Amino acid sequence: MTTLGVIVGNRGFFPSELCEKGRKTILAVLEKQGFNVIALSPEETPYGSVETYKDAKKCADLFKKNAEEIDGILVTLPNFGDERAVADTIRLSGLKVPVLVHAFPDDKEQMTIATRRDSFCGKMSVCNNLTQYGIPFTLTGLHTVDPTSESFANDLEKFGGISRVVKGLKNARFGQVGARPAAFITVRYSEKLLESTGISVESIDLSEIFGQAWKMGDKESAVQEKLGSLKDYISTKGIGEEFLMKMAKFGVVMDRFIKEHELDGTAIQCWTSMEEYFGVVPCTIMSMLSNNLIPSACEADITGLVGMYAMVKASNKPSAILDWNNNYGDDPDKGVVFHCSNIPQEFFGGKADMDYQEIIAGSVGKENTFGTVVGKLRATPVTYCRVSTNDLNGTVGAYLGQGEITDDPVKSFGGYGVVRIPDFQGLLAHICENGYEHHVALNPSRVAAAVDEAFSKYLGWSVYHHGK
Repeated sequence: MTTLGVIVGNRGFFPSELCEKGRKTILAVLEKQGFNVIALSPEETPYGSVETYKDAKKCADLFKKNAEEIDGILVTLPNFGDERAVADTIRLSGLKVPVLVHAFPDDKEQMTIATRRDSFCGKMSVCNNLTQYGIPFTLTGLHTVDPTSESFANDLEKFGGISRVVKGLKNARFGQVGARPAAFITVRYSEKLLESTGISVESIDLSEIFGQAWKMGDKESAVQEKLGSLKDYISTKGIGEEFLMKMAKFGVVMDRFIKEHELDGTAIQCWTSMEEYFGVVPCTIMSMLSNNLIPSACEADITGLVGMYAMVKASNKPSAILDWNNNYGDDPDKGVVFHCSNIPQEFFGGKADMDYQEIIAGSVGKENTFGTVVGKLRATPVTYCRVSTNDLNGTVGAYLGQGEITDDPVKSFGGYGVVRIPDFQGLLAHICENGYEHHVALNPSRVAAAVDEAFSKYLGWSVYHHGK
């Protein structure tokens, strides 16, 4: 659940009773939309609002006590509000979280001195002071908006996503399992640049993973439980029990590695060490992790994983990592996305099957490549995202946007589908001209705006939002 610290702004020579009603309305709206709230009570300050420096200190102390819980701050103005008290509250709290500024609308039939809010004007003053204090903030879609409206519900949904992405990435812990395959220099990244933004990487050699798996007995309860989960997750028809047992053991080791290091996601070396020296592909286990909102990327692609994780936090839905792989006939706005695959079942509507990795079966033997998740992706709206580090400039950058997976016919092996991206050719040109990787993260949602603002405004990354 997302937790917001709420500041109810007030200014005494405007109708203060509006704060009483406004606070009750805002809290009811937040509860209905599933948010947790940290806010002053009417017993602590008049109407639970913030007007003076003394009020600001009280609210800041409350936020400090709950700093671990608070994902973002909502500033709401039932009347003009005291702009300095709002800014002081945030500064004194020490919180470095996203801030949403909301203003109640006036009723054109209620414009007397006893009923007029002037929140319309007060919002500008609050934003002015936040700017002076160096506090970044987010605006609602409409300058003033009824908190019970659909428009504000959309604002809250977006802001919740922004807050979760920022908090998640500032404290993210990712596991790199194995080395980057020698041929995949496309997925090089700067661990130091990621660390500077709060993202830590814990690495482990594949030999350690294999060694722990080889020591496990077939009858161990954890292995048998994972084997059952695997068979419940995907059809394993035609796959030998010995291969499923290897996958189950690998899955148990991965679960323990994730738990021990409190990891939020993993990026795993595959080609061709897994196949040659362990005898299966990791795809199904990776798919299961991703489907459980612990994203797992291929070929030690940590920055690909960053994009996957950001969209998981924004949408609360699984992310996948795929290749921008083929044109789709002569349609310039369509293409084929593909992976071997480790795509989560969410993208297949639960209808994917287990098979073998056809691309490398010829070189390592079919018997060493069982465990891929195969099928055609279901039609769904998608957000796409790619994060990359630029060591030469010392920056983190990204591109993102929205499109859809269509139901257009296509036949292939692995996991695959047809995507439609408005001005796809323009996006492809941007990818090539800026040297981005061939991997892209997809999420079955519409969260590009939230991820964009989290990256650019609150993390300071350079973002290209395609089609914005």
